[in-house]
Amino acid sequence: MGILSWIIVGLLGGALGKVLHPGDDTNGLFRTIILGILGGVLGNFVAQKFLGWGAMSGIDFRSIGIAAVGSLVLLLIPRLFKKK
Repeated sequence: MGILSWIIVGLLGGALGKVLHPGDDTNGLFRTIILGILGGVLGNFVAQKFLGWGAMSGIDFRSIGIAAVGSLVLLLIPRLFKKK
């Protein structure tokens, strides 16, 4: 997948992950794109290794969904370590 595809999927996946994440986040557009790209990489790795799916191959609903789930996981990780 090209860099432009990663950015578009990252933006859409990161934004969807932020919508699904409860609470208030103050991430801007750039951080949302980075979060989505990292979430896409994480989700793609998990989908390939544990679910036997093929690699993400472009801008489609599956790629955006994988990036959104990966972004959601990345958004929830800090809550596990946050002191109450």
